[in-house]
Amino acid sequence: MSAIDDLLARARAELDRVDPHEAAAIQRDGGLLVDIRYAALRERDGTIPGALIVERNELEWRLDPTGDHRAPEATSHDLPVVVICNEGYASSLAAVSLRRLGLRHATDLTGGFQSWHAAGLPVTAPPPG
Repeated sequence: MSAIDDLLARARAELDRVDPHEAAAIQRDGGLLVDIRYAALRERDGTIPGALIVERNELEWRLDPTGDHRAPEATSHDLPVVVICNEGYASSLAAVSLRRLGLRHATDLTGGFQSWHAAGLPVTAPPPG
């Protein structure tokens, strides 16, 4: 097993990952979906309505409820947060990083944005290109 595969497996062992319908329910119940995909993927595939867009390199600063650079949505360490990348790999590592910051309910979406879209859940279409 490669080092990154081992790291990913250990990260996922710490998470209760959610499927698209569970993520939608978390959002409906006041939790936060956080899309960490880079701009080109959002422009190509669209976005999830109501999801907070945060580039991966800013994630910890924007989601730390105690930080000066936090997003207004980052209100509490108890906030349920579902991190979403394109296919559900980088989001696992990102969710564990948020847990290290004290966001004890942080997790990620199995299969990422692609699984959300495949499940037929709402997507805001990308701008015409």
